[in-house]
Amino acid sequence: MAETLVSFIIATSVLAVSPGPDNIFVLTQSIVNGRKYGLATVFGLMTGCIIHTTFVAFGVSTIIKENKSLFLIIKVLGVSYLLYLAYQVYKSNSAILISTENVPQKSTIQLFKTGFLMNVLNPKVTIFFLAFFPQFLFSSEMSIVLQCYILGFLFILVSFVVFGSIAVLAGKVSTYLKQHKKTGWYLKWAQIIVFVAIAFLILL
Repeated sequence: MAETLVSFIIATSVLAVSPGPDNIFVLTQSIVNGRKYGLATVFGLMTGCIIHTTFVAFGVSTIIKENKSLFLIIKVLGVSYLLYLAYQVYKSNSAILISTENVPQKSTIQLFKTGFLMNVLNPKVTIFFLAFFPQFLFSSEMSIVLQCYILGFLFILVSFVVFGSIAVLAGKVSTYLKQHKKTGWYLKWAQIIVFVAIAFLILL
């Protein structure tokens, strides 16, 4: 159980640190408008994760109870999706582009809503959670719904720490990324390794 949760936390940490639309958006808002505005965006994004966790928790639980063969199919699709994500990252440019031009001034409430809607209305997040979470179910005795919520809480906690740090340390993070061009390359391959490793764990 402990090993599974530690593996989940490590994987989540790598994915949260790796550059993507969400953390780049948090970074640019923090640089242009200040850390308070970046944190408001983070709170919105993390609140959206609660919605996705709920969908996955009850969806996976129902599938497992009603049809274990269907759950096996979902695991196979999960492997396929994770390998697809790894391939997409492999094809992508490793350069981290931070553009602060034409970033509109918004209130903290507006940025909270923006972060929330960015997350909730992104179907890829639900698909990712559906592929990611079931591979880390850690107990045969605890209810699947509760396990998914525990994983969801850990995902939100780790992501909040990483994203919150980006918001608070935006200036230093931006300077570091500009001075260390190789960082994007390292994070790119770390992300690929995590996706492929999880896929292999599922297959094994």
